[in-house]
Amino acid sequence: MIQTEVEILLVEDKRSDAEMTIRAIRKNKIGNHITHLKDGKEALDFLFGTGEFADRDTQKIPRVILLDLKMPKVDGIEVLRQIKENDLTKKIPVVVLTSSKENPDIQKCYALGVNSYIVKPVAFEDFMKVVSDLGMYWILHNQPPV
Repeated sequence: MIQTEVEILLVEDKRSDAEMTIRAIRKNKIGNHITHLKDGKEALDFLFGTGEFADRDTQKIPRVILLDLKMPKVDGIEVLRQIKENDLTKKIPVVVLTSSKENPDIQKCYALGVNSYIVKPVAFEDFMKVVSDLGMYWILHNQPPV
């Protein structure tokens, strides 16, 4: 049986967006275990137990991944592709949380199996509400496969 220690894996290179996301999750008491990674390479290393995460138990998978698209080293679309191609990680819900409204990005993400695609609101209050709603659904209401 696969165990979950990290409830939410946040992959976001922009510090202010990461801080707001974490704040919204904690304020609403949605997730106790949040792991924030700053780029796509770190995310892949974390998920697949390579690089600096070589000693991590990869059987402990997140309940949901909040993924930005426009990141250094490895972009979010490539991270999504690798997550959905791997038997260990393909069932993890992935929510793209990005500023990109570009239709090609949206099309690619859904073709790769993203569970949801959310464009980050610009206004602080709207951003906080969107993150809160996301967390409520994916952590508290969604029933993942066992």
